[in-house]
Amino acid sequence: MKIRAAITGIGGYVPPTVLSNQDLEKMVDTTDEWIMARTGIRERRILRGEGQGASVMIIEAVKQLLERKNLDPLDVDMLIVGTVTPDHVFPSTSNIVTAALGMKNAWGFDLSAACSGFLYSLVTAAQFIETGRYKKVIVVGADKMSAIIDYTDRTTCVIFGDGCGAVLLEPSADENGIQDFMLHADGNGLQHLHMKAGGSAWPSTAETVDKKMHFVYQEGQAVYKHAVYNMAEVSANIMERNNLKADDVAYLLAHQANKRIIDATASRMGIGSEKVLMNIERYGNTTSGTIPLLMWDYEKQLKKGDNLILSAFGGGFTWGAIYLRWSYDTN
Repeated sequence: MKIRAAITGIGGYVPPTVLSNQDLEKMVDTTDEWIMARTGIRERRILRGEGQGASVMIIEAVKQLLERKNLDPLDVDMLIVGTVTPDHVFPSTSNIVTAALGMKNAWGFDLSAACSGFLYSLVTAAQFIETGRYKKVIVVGADKMSAIIDYTDRTTCVIFGDGCGAVLLEPSADENGIQDFMLHADGNGLQHLHMKAGGSAWPSTAETVDKKMHFVYQEGQAVYKHAVYNMAEVSANIMERNNLKADDVAYLLAHQANKRIIDATASRMGIGSEKVLMNIERYGNTTSGTIPLLMWDYEKQLKKGDNLILSAFGGGFTWGAIYLRWSYDTN
């Protein structure tokens, strides 16, 4: 029988500091009404403190996961971290977390795919389970977007927040788990959504800092157009390939970037709003963190055997969908 990779546990973390739309009204030329109408976001969480990187959130989320599963850190085989805001260029944030939590038998790496980072990481981790090589792999989606956002740019600062979710992947005891996936990439999207400096093409200099080249640059209309089409299409396509009708799908867990994009995806899939899980109003766009944070928030609502569609679109461009059958009921 084919070995399937199943999510068997989850942990999450969001920082305590809340940045509301009312706070942003005092920082840039915007209003609560404008932000809500265009994005559906009311507030987002921000990680404060000098030297506080994404690993701070990841450690808390993974620690919670280990405690909830009563899992010895020495039993973890691997840790994959989906992020575009690692603590350092190197070593990897995965390295930092495994050391902090005593996962001495685990190895891993960071994976960069912007807002599709969790999907890319989950699919990558699943391969290690499905081959029979490993039994326990932790997959994290985490981003400290406040570190790369210009809070004088109203087109981006209203969208993003900080947060993290972590899941445990294990071999499925039945037919539940990851059933299918579709992942895509198109590097032509670079021009529309990127952070120009900080890599080897544009190393950090006084000039790159002065020119604000270390912040997210986004052409909103172009990104919106591509996101609406590609996220909706890949979600509908994975349903079609697996002979899933709207009635067969329990929930859509879509990347929380913009409520209008999520609504368009649900419409293309033919599902009603009651099947769309959302927390964008409270957290904003946490990039790689949105989908695992949805699982964390709604874990008690998910039932064993539920057909879930995970869907995301990110900078680069990257996008994809996973058809997942939920593997447990929450006590």
